[in-house]
Amino acid sequence: MIKVLVVDDSAFIRVLLTEILDSDPDISVVASASDPIDARSKIKKYNPDVITLDIEMPKMDGLTFLRKIMRLRPMPVVMFSTLTQKGADITFEALKIGAVDFVPKPAVDIKNNLDSLRSELIEKVKCAAVSNIGIKDSTAHQSTSPIDLPESSKKVDLIAIGASTGGTEAILAVIRRMPTNCPPIVMAQHIPDVFSTSFAKRLNEEVALHAKEVRDSTVLEPGNAYLAPGHMHMVVKKRGGQLWVKMDDSPPVNRHKPSVDMLFKSISQIDGVNCLAAILTGMGKDGAEGLLELKQKGAFTIAQDERTSVVWGMPGAAVGMGAVKAVLPLQEIAPNLVKRLGGR
Repeated sequence: MIKVLVVDDSAFIRVLLTEILDSDPDISVVASASDPIDARSKIKKYNPDVITLDIEMPKMDGLTFLRKIMRLRPMPVVMFSTLTQKGADITFEALKIGAVDFVPKPAVDIKNNLDSLRSELIEKVKCAAVSNIGIKDSTAHQSTSPIDLPESSKKVDLIAIGASTGGTEAILAVIRRMPTNCPPIVMAQHIPDVFSTSFAKRLNEEVALHAKEVRDSTVLEPGNAYLAPGHMHMVVKKRGGQLWVKMDDSPPVNRHKPSVDMLFKSISQIDGVNCLAAILTGMGKDGAEGLLELKQKGAFTIAQDERTSVVWGMPGAAVGMGAVKAVLPLQEIAPNLVKRLGGR
């Protein structure tokens, strides 16, 4: 049984989350708290396995409390975040501090969004309960000088990366260390729409590459990292001898949109493309089949190892499927990619 502490200043939200979580036979809400001061005493009393944490609360804000948790008593935390630009920025700070994941609050009409909220909240709490806490790679928070590729680098057309839970910090750790003149990088991260915009902005501010969220058909150029938007699939095509990405509004794949499988499979369908691909931390199995198809087409495929993954779902599924040529800790993925490109 997974013991959960719900922390939120809204009595309505506390009751709602409690009812949702208690509806699952594997979860028990042992207590709720209206503010971090109240939560602190209940953590000591009930020793929960997972905390759901609001951001804006009286007496102490959620980020300050999260920092205290991660410093004094690290445990899995799922943030309950407002689906706004401000909420997205704060949520990414929470993920950087150590939160496992987040669930966006429905902006309006919670009653009609209850089923999707229920399934997402239960899934992410269960995922958090088995996650690796405190293993976020230190390279995600350190400035690392990118390596420029020599002129004699072998031809690689494209690098593809997919991730889910824990993926925002993992992606940052990888592309921060990539050369400024590397091949184009395409990325699918399971994330809501407003949050993908905020994540792309953060990437662009913290890495040497030019990172951006893609909203329209775009030609892929070296030295750029392209992030799928949170409400659309992103697929790669070849036209006129050039690789480009386009948006795809088809239904979710593996319950996700954007889907890593959609991205990877689109690349595998292009003849003559030399691709490197990596599947990073995340729950579920999205991307495993696509990675296998890439491997079968000759791509060098990498999976993040279990020890450094927040959740070894997607990488583990890819490994189990025989889709992976190398299983590496997070801090070794970028150097390995650069090595495959011909860098030193």
